[in-house]
Amino acid sequence: MKILVTGTAGFIGFHLAKKLLERGDEVVGFDNINDYYDVNLKYARLAELGIERHPELDSGSLVQSSKYPKHRFIKANLEDSQTINRLFEAEKFDAVCNLAAQAGVHHSIENPHAYIQSNMVGFMNILEACRNYGVKNLAFASSSSVYGLNKSQPFKTSDHTDHPISLYAATKKSNEMMAHTYAHLYGISCNGLRFFTVYGEWGRPDMAPMLFADAIFNDRPIKVFNYGNMSRDFTYVGDIVDGIIKVIDNPALASNKFDANKPNPSISSAPYKIYNIGNNSPVQLLDFIKTLEKEIGKVAVKNFMDMQDGDVVSTYADVSNLINDFGYKPDTPLEVGIERFVKWYRGFYAKGSSR
Repeated sequence: MKILVTGTAGFIGFHLAKKLLERGDEVVGFDNINDYYDVNLKYARLAELGIERHPELDSGSLVQSSKYPKHRFIKANLEDSQTINRLFEAEKFDAVCNLAAQAGVHHSIENPHAYIQSNMVGFMNILEACRNYGVKNLAFASSSSVYGLNKSQPFKTSDHTDHPISLYAATKKSNEMMAHTYAHLYGISCNGLRFFTVYGEWGRPDMAPMLFADAIFNDRPIKVFNYGNMSRDFTYVGDIVDGIIKVIDNPALASNKFDANKPNPSISSAPYKIYNIGNNSPVQLLDFIKTLEKEIGKVAVKNFMDMQDGDVVSTYADVSNLINDFGYKPDTPLEVGIERFVKWYRGFYAKGSSR
């Protein structure tokens, strides 16, 4: 398949592109390499894919990978509809996986306009390009944050998600509704992917695993919100990628079980489906920290703090759709995932360095 993967300088997008290339797919990568977090980490991910940091990257044209003959990359913004349309017209993609977005729950409170431009306007450009250039297979990143104020756990895709508590969550919920509309109107198979607290090698430095590791290695205190009374369905990035690939390989189909008189959010009369991709096994935050401390070999200094705005106390994924449709369930044990993460961290960042 020829697949457009947006967000390939990002955490999940990098891992997805690498795995697709290793199995023989042709991958066109797309990212704007913004400075929401350290761009050096983003360029290092791209270098692993054979895309070197070079002035040619800023030309707005496709750059050939030096490692993978079937990989090219373009630096551009999702909001740039002209570039996206030219790309779709020229490349004739078999499938698109849209992972690019302005990330971060808390940053959306401080900088809301960036989220509307990237996550709403940008996603609309992807949908329109799929419609206009005949792409019938679209997978896209949503988020567990869409469950918002819902306290019924585990979170099920049949749950209603009408009470988000951050603008980031609201944009992801909106993406799901926009995709459903295009599935209904134009027959584009749309699979939405609600990710649950992803961690692992090459992780995002604004997320807890990287923040904690960086602080522990550098003898700085870590911030433990809600006094540690939180749990997360920590999901190893390799499991996330395996789930994404199963969805890309199996475009959504319309369901003959949809009842318009009693609509179930988990199914549709359009070729549209939502999947939770989580470990289905929430971990207490303090237990996660203990596992990280054990692997690093140092005890963290902990500053216990109040809950942050936009945060939720716990997340817990029901993954029955993944199991029923693909016989697949993320299952990497936390200890194994943390071991791999810390090994990568030690190799990538010199001990004692600060960023």
